[in-house]
Amino acid sequence: MKICKKCIQPDTRPGVFFNEDGICGACIWQDEMSRIDWKQRENELQEIASWAKKTSNSNYDCVIGVSGGKDSTKQALTAKDKLGLRCLLVNSEPVGLTEIGRNNIENLKNLGFDVISLRPNPKIMKKLIKRDFFKYLNPVKITEYSLWASTYIIAEKFEIPLIIQGENPGLTLGASNTGVGTDSNALKANELHTISNDWKEYLDVTDVEQEDLYFFHYNREKLEKNQVRAIWLNYFLKEWSNHNNAIFSKEHGLQWRPDNFNHESIGTYLPYFQLDTDLTQVNQLLKFIKFGFGQTMDHACYDFRENKISRKEATDLVLKLDGKCSNDYIKKFCEYIGITNDEFWNTTEKFRGTMWKKDTSGKWENEIWKLLSNIKNENI
Repeated sequence: MKICKKCIQPDTRPGVFFNEDGICGACIWQDEMSRIDWKQRENELQEIASWAKKTSNSNYDCVIGVSGGKDSTKQALTAKDKLGLRCLLVNSEPVGLTEIGRNNIENLKNLGFDVISLRPNPKIMKKLIKRDFFKYLNPVKITEYSLWASTYIIAEKFEIPLIIQGENPGLTLGASNTGVGTDSNALKANELHTISNDWKEYLDVTDVEQEDLYFFHYNREKLEKNQVRAIWLNYFLKEWSNHNNAIFSKEHGLQWRPDNFNHESIGTYLPYFQLDTDLTQVNQLLKFIKFGFGQTMDHACYDFRENKISRKEATDLVLKLDGKCSNDYIKKFCEYIGITNDEFWNTTEKFRGTMWKKDTSGKWENEIWKLLSNIKNENI
């Protein structure tokens, strides 16, 4: 078990890459950005946009999956205003859409877009979420199948030549050991770690048939045969970053959490992440138990790489907030899938990662945190 020698990302992230010097793939990408010819990348992006306009036999040049958050707002406005594309936005409505999430997707619509909103059968979704909680301790797993697939399905049905996605996690998270790699090809989204399993595994759920899973997978081979292209926008934009996208989107009407929000209730200090559903907060707690890190680790590493905080400050934030989640969110989740609080915690313990060890008093200790504690006294 190790953490990145540059940031503090642990090697317990599924698919993460570390080089021989102990540097994670996300830090390698951050360094690489300073050596990229961004003018050339911008020209390449413009060429792709021109190709889409000339190629399209549809009413639209591109299709973009959106939640209404910071990244999708950046994607949509870049495509419309900078690239001059006729855009169709696809919103896969999350489970338990929050009020701020509802306001943000409405804000994006009102910036001047045609939007298709999709919501898979709620009864089926609830069954699949419950199944993934007990089988994988990952209740958002199946929601990501529909989140990704919906955009590709619409591209095929509307004969739209270009799909624009946000960021390749092989670059920004360093998860390049998954199938998505580190290039610009977003047709490979079905090889993302979370959704790389065969969608047909969900046919083992009682009263779930293949027809019920239409919005949970896309036909990549057909898209490739039809010469549809899909790109990761962050591959082409120098200014792409979490903070920059958040500021840009706020200037265009995005709502963040209020300044006085409770950091410990959601397990992060940043007000512009995971705004559209409270299911995410529970999932980040579960990720923390499985892999030893949660969303504060992700966010602090982002900010460190962008020189917004020091390595020690990143460490302090993680030790203070990572894995925190309000009991209100846990209770809401248990009520949603119909389990007791004891069932929730008993199931959770079955998936506790190997980085957790019990001390002499029987209390769980996180071995990753021990590594981070050694950083606190470094002169950084």
